[in-house]
Amino acid sequence: MIDNNNLLLRNLWYYALPSYLLKPGKMVARIFLGEPVLLMRSQDGKVSAVRDICPHRAVPLSCGRFDGQEVECCYHGWRFNPAGNCVAIPSLLPEQDTNLSRFDVQSYPIHETQGNIWIYMTDGDKSQPSASEMEVPIVPGFAEQQPQLVEVMRFPCFIDHAVTGLMDPAHSPYVHRVWWWRSGKLHEEVKQFDPSPYGFTVRRHKLSENMENMSRLYWLVGGGIPEVEISFRLPGVRIEEITFGKHRLCNLTAVTPISDTETEVTFVLYGMPSWLTVFKPLIHVLARKFLDQDRTVVEKQQIGLKYDPVLRLIKDSDMQAQWYYQLKREFARATSEKREFVNPVKSVLLRWLA
Repeated sequence: MIDNNNLLLRNLWYYALPSYLLKPGKMVARIFLGEPVLLMRSQDGKVSAVRDICPHRAVPLSCGRFDGQEVECCYHGWRFNPAGNCVAIPSLLPEQDTNLSRFDVQSYPIHETQGNIWIYMTDGDKSQPSASEMEVPIVPGFAEQQPQLVEVMRFPCFIDHAVTGLMDPAHSPYVHRVWWWRSGKLHEEVKQFDPSPYGFTVRRHKLSENMENMSRLYWLVGGGIPEVEISFRLPGVRIEEITFGKHRLCNLTAVTPISDTETEVTFVLYGMPSWLTVFKPLIHVLARKFLDQDRTVVEKQQIGLKYDPVLRLIKDSDMQAQWYYQLKREFARATSEKREFVNPVKSVLLRWLA
């Protein structure tokens, strides 16, 4: 049984945008956790983010002009630099000495790595993350490599339902009914889980029996039995590593709340063998199809959620969802009490049919 109170966590890194969508000298308006944010990239390539509302008359700054260095409001020409500092108010006379810092707009810490832009959403009490919080999610083993495939999709739901749906191990036989993904039979799954920073990890294991079609594909591609390790961390980041033969394939799935009713899911892929890139258009279609199946069932879920039902979770297949809610509550309490986060997840062996 869970109590969904639409809790949006603050003081965490959220996935903001794939790097390629923000060109030098350009800006992109977005909404994160219900806040309007303007992302900008200077002519020299540096990314910054400020609140997308002019403090003068509340016109979005994104409606104005960006010259690669400063953004100018379209209403009265007020200008702001990438740090959010107000640097000019054209209507002021030279003798009208005014402290422009009174009109600064909020700026957000930004980190760009591996072709991904991350934004740190604060609770208002602090503007910069601590050293431990500065650890932006990284796909291990790929340094500053750019992704080979990126797919972004909006889900019509609150972040919790997108996260628990994507990590749910028992829905595949019913939601992902495609021949290339898995067989139609149910098999017993036995997985070892361990706590990891702000989340948990599924220990490395061979690809499940019910995914024999995918196993054959990996064998043909890499000449080895595929092994998988999956990690999850708050606020909604899942990293999956698949090794087969001499190859290593990794994907990052990041879930970013837009509002209480809309969430963005981003799938990023690394490590595709060079000769396989010829099939990239097909892989892109399959990835979008897979995500859309999750999106469609979550869309149907919203019909029942309108009646505010109590959601009853079971052991062991729903344990990851239970951990997610426990992790959220503990993080919120730790932040409120200004203490260290204590991971509620314990090492355990879980079993289910899927």
